[in-house]
Amino acid sequence: MSGRLAAIAIALLLAACAGEEKDPYVEKPVETLYNSAMNALEKREFAVAAKLFDEVERQHPYSAWATRAQLMAAFSQYERNAYDDAIVALDRFIQLHPSNRDTPYAYYLKALCYYEQISDVSRDQKMTQQAVATLGELVRRFPTSTYARDAKIKLDLTNDHLAGKEMNIGRWYQQQGQYLAAINRFKALIDGYQTTTHVPEALMRLIESYMALGLKDDARRTAAILGHNFPGNVWYEDAFALVEGGQPARKTAEPWYKIW
Repeated sequence: MSGRLAAIAIALLLAACAGEEKDPYVEKPVETLYNSAMNALEKREFAVAAKLFDEVERQHPYSAWATRAQLMAAFSQYERNAYDDAIVALDRFIQLHPSNRDTPYAYYLKALCYYEQISDVSRDQKMTQQAVATLGELVRRFPTSTYARDAKIKLDLTNDHLAGKEMNIGRWYQQQGQYLAAINRFKALIDGYQTTTHVPEALMRLIESYMALGLKDDARRTAAILGHNFPGNVWYEDAFALVEGGQPARKTAEPWYKIW
């Protein structure tokens, strides 16, 4: 009886092992594999498409299709929001094919992986910084490529986002009465993000902080810079009112002693 039970147990074990076996390797023509991957992509079956594109390279690593399949596998991962997997695949493509005609697109797609993960300015801006780095590299390496123009636009937007983070921190220091720390933040913003939309306000907040510390000459010099670079700007009008009369004409910028 025990021998019979042992035989049954072995049979069940073998059946379980057989059930766990992976699909057998079947080599297929490269065109068949690639077309199957493209069909899956068109059906928005992105995980399937990525696997099939990887299979093109695995089965036919030295074919012309393999290079294209590497990029398409990365694109499939991007489409399914598997950004980390897409970035790994794109880095590999860029490393293996630095002079390929599709390399600018690989940089652009990598930048999008970071760009689409940018969070609001109250959160960590690591993704924003990585987007800036990748977009900047694309513009430097391939300034005449199809993707450079859009990369420049996104680069401006990401820099503006980073400046907004600095602005938030500076305002917080100002609110806490830590005016020296606020001044350092606003100066860093003005020096590092000169073309962003936050510069006029940063100059105004710098003036407020100087006034809070009794540094009226510094406040006046900063107001002059604001007026020279942004004539007619509402922040300048408030700055002028503050340094001359002690408070701005409107509530566009509250005076330092009423901030928040």
